[in-house]
Amino acid sequence: MRRTYFLVGAGLALTSGWALAQKSPESLLPPGFDKPAASSSAAPAPSIDGPGMVSQPVIQPLPAATTAAPRGPITVGDRTITLAQLQAMTPEQLDEALGLKPTSDMPPAARRAMTRVGTLDEAEGGLPAASFASQPAALVSAALQGTRGPLVSRWGHILLRRALASRLTAPAGMNPADFAAQRAALLVRMGEGEAARALVQDVDTANYTPALMQAAADAYVFTADFTGMCPMVTLHGGARKDAQWDVTRAICTAFEGDGNQALSQLDRALSRGRMDKVDLLLAQKYAGAAGKARRAVKIEWDDVSELTPWRYGLTIAVGLEPPANLMKNAPARIDYMAATAPMLGLPARAGAADRAGGQGILSSAAMVDLYSQIRAQEDIEGPWAERAGLLRSAYAAPTIAERMAAIKDLWAESADPRILYSRQVLTAYAAARLPVDTELADDAGPLIASMLAAGLDRNAQRWASVAETGSEAWGLLALSAPGQGSQVTTGQLTSFHDNDESEASRKSAFLLAGLAALGRITPETTQEFGKTLAVDLARPTRWSRLIDQAAEVNNAGLVVLLSAVGMQGTGWDKMTARHLYHIVSALRRVGLEAEARMIAAEAVARG
Repeated sequence: MRRTYFLVGAGLALTSGWALAQKSPESLLPPGFDKPAASSSAAPAPSIDGPGMVSQPVIQPLPAATTAAPRGPITVGDRTITLAQLQAMTPEQLDEALGLKPTSDMPPAARRAMTRVGTLDEAEGGLPAASFASQPAALVSAALQGTRGPLVSRWGHILLRRALASRLTAPAGMNPADFAAQRAALLVRMGEGEAARALVQDVDTANYTPALMQAAADAYVFTADFTGMCPMVTLHGGARKDAQWDVTRAICTAFEGDGNQALSQLDRALSRGRMDKVDLLLAQKYAGAAGKARRAVKIEWDDVSELTPWRYGLTIAVGLEPPANLMKNAPARIDYMAATAPMLGLPARAGAADRAGGQGILSSAAMVDLYSQIRAQEDIEGPWAERAGLLRSAYAAPTIAERMAAIKDLWAESADPRILYSRQVLTAYAAARLPVDTELADDAGPLIASMLAAGLDRNAQRWASVAETGSEAWGLLALSAPGQGSQVTTGQLTSFHDNDESEASRKSAFLLAGLAALGRITPETTQEFGKTLAVDLARPTRWSRLIDQAAEVNNAGLVVLLSAVGMQGTGWDKMTARHLYHIVSALRRVGLEAEARMIAAEAVARG
């Protein structure tokens, strides 16, 4: 309502050349009561009963300098604005031009301090708040910005997400909002849109810096929550001038109740070609859903060759799905968006889960819940319903053989190793429910890998009695065993190497690196077997020196960030045994031994 009143007042002040003299109500006070005498020599006030008790009209004089409307430009602050420009402005633009935009959308009592920003407290599994407080801001910033792509390790991804979402104090010399921005931006690059959105929402909008505005916008786009950006664009509307920002402002104008103005702005953007046509048409469709200013918008995909997060987010937000050919060739980040999008149908989310589960975005429990919903809906047919049926059989088939057959059918549906691992995440709890049976000894390796994908290390250890020494099952158990674990000999490693069919004996190298980092083989065995594999774990690099120094001072936060830097890549073929050694060793030394064991075992399972 404040805006409406201001527009009316501004219009009268700027366009009226005259004013009406108006009489005030007759005063109930004696004349002079509210107008003290100028001096002691002034005439006495008439008696209350005397003839001077006469009510006089009060004339409101016109300001001498503004008896006519301005004809030329006027100066507002440091800007010169014409009357025509003022009349064409929206309420939001007028507020901004005249300096009436609020400085905060939160009342003083509700504003949050910036000393600690994050959503995961240390008591909930987050990092200690002061993990980075005494670290060089440049080093922390370089580690955050230097992690550009996905991580090869699902467990590395999970650990990094937990670290980034922790309630943390910014490094000395770094703006807390910029620290939150760098963390949120990395979460978006990882495909963790929901975590990034929660992080930016922990900062009051008034405290946003340009970097945090960009990270927040990316997080809201990634979660298809375009109206979530409205408080930000309302408070910081003039901070950016790019097309995407202006389109977002138009969308917010529509949801504030001025649909006609919003659609007019989008029409102008379309005529000027500021964005691709399909993006603006989708924005029009989204904005048109608000209020009464609706119109039919036809989305044409013929000339569209790729899906961007903005394009895909708007598409699913308006209840549409892109053509199958675009989805087939879409980058992985589109599947990461789809896997947790509540507006999508269950089959679409299940298809995306085949990537998101293996990456670490979805837990095993979340994937099981997703397929359980598919199973419960009778109108879903085809491969999704069949897969849900297989998962149920994996849990509840009457015989062990039938349960194992269902699990193997789920694994065999794709030749892509990333999807295979995602299916192992899906079947983790079903594998853990199987009784230990010598008849299943040949399948012990993938069963143990499946259990460890969900962190079920104690369930996996039950299979030690059927895991033959030198087999993959034995290697996974040697790495994942809680506590100190038993010492592994050179002969056992040699036996594993003899059975290793991976490219360039990668699994053997990873097993050596993991066991050495966990302290489960002697230095002599490490050196001797390293020569057999032509692997030198001791050769230092600048990165290895940094992560080792962080471990020496027991800084878990910095170790996690530097581990992420060393685990970037699209597959385990991009990881070296030397990097794995330093990562697992550093994590173990700072108290993250469980994560260290899971990363080492995952390396062997997927190597």
